[in-house]
Amino acid sequence: MLNDEITKKAEQLLSACQMAGLMVATAESCTGGLIAGALTEIAGSSAVVERGFVTYSNEAKNELLGVPLETIQNHGAVSRETAIAMAEGALANAPVDVTVAVTGVAGPGGGSPEKPVGTVQIASAHKGKSTVTHEFHFDGDRVSVREQTVIAALDMMMKQVSA
Repeated sequence: MLNDEITKKAEQLLSACQMAGLMVATAESCTGGLIAGALTEIAGSSAVVERGFVTYSNEAKNELLGVPLETIQNHGAVSRETAIAMAEGALANAPVDVTVAVTGVAGPGGGSPEKPVGTVQIASAHKGKSTVTHEFHFDGDRVSVREQTVIAALDMMMKQVSA
């Protein structure tokens, strides 16, 4: 089901979190739960993965994660500000230590000149640390953009855990 790179990164993250005694949650829009799915594909992941939020709509981002509708209206669903609010909202709404949030334009439609297909914002929050965020511009079709997003999200979480 998962490619080898995703499986390896998921295993490494789970191992690092388990050794550090950290619990994680995901807040996903454009990946629709693929990050949580990648983590829970690994046996024993329940020792680390607490929950995943799939917040595809703006209403879900607001209701489940507390993302202010004003943030989405002023900056867009695919924005640094929304990704940070999603990651911090997951941290506030789950008994976890580390979160990752993704929001983007996976395609094939939905892009704009300002935010073309492949634009993805990822943020990771960690209790007691600053939230980190990065904007990515991935190439390829919908499947490829989503896979690249999962890999980048797992990498970002690993950096948060290792820092």
